[in-house]
Amino acid sequence: MRAHSSIQSWPLGAILIALLLVGCAPEPPRAPAPPLAPGLARVWFLSQGDPTGGNIYASQPIVYVDRTPLVTIRQGTAFFHDFPPGRYRLSAQAVGGATYAGQHDILHLDPGTETYVQVIAVGNWELGSPVGGYSFAVLPMSPDAAKQYLLTLTDLGQR
Repeated sequence: MRAHSSIQSWPLGAILIALLLVGCAPEPPRAPAPPLAPGLARVWFLSQGDPTGGNIYASQPIVYVDRTPLVTIRQGTAFFHDFPPGRYRLSAQAVGGATYAGQHDILHLDPGTETYVQVIAVGNWELGSPVGGYSFAVLPMSPDAAKQYLLTLTDLGQR
């Protein structure tokens, strides 16, 4: 009886091992965000990859600034937007419909500042609404917590 030759399966095995090692490689370091232009303020928008309030994977709510659509945000991503100093009203689209009117956050931005907000799903009843369902709330976030979350999110850069 002849022993099975592993010479023929060696290239396939080497390829599989190489693919496994590539999958274990650490992610390349993120490129830092460009410096903030003089006279502007930066706002980072984060959407957690695994929010404690539940996963709503199919939803990509629209983020509104002063009731004007800015961009959609996907779960597990982050982006930043630079604004002139001033007062801004931030809100996000409800799941499957218009934003609950009572949900928004007001930011007062000074030049040279960085602010962090998170876009999270919240039950409408938690926002004081008499109707059911969910809305996406835009809530302020501490810089320390936000910087930790940024390490786990896909950075979409400037929007």
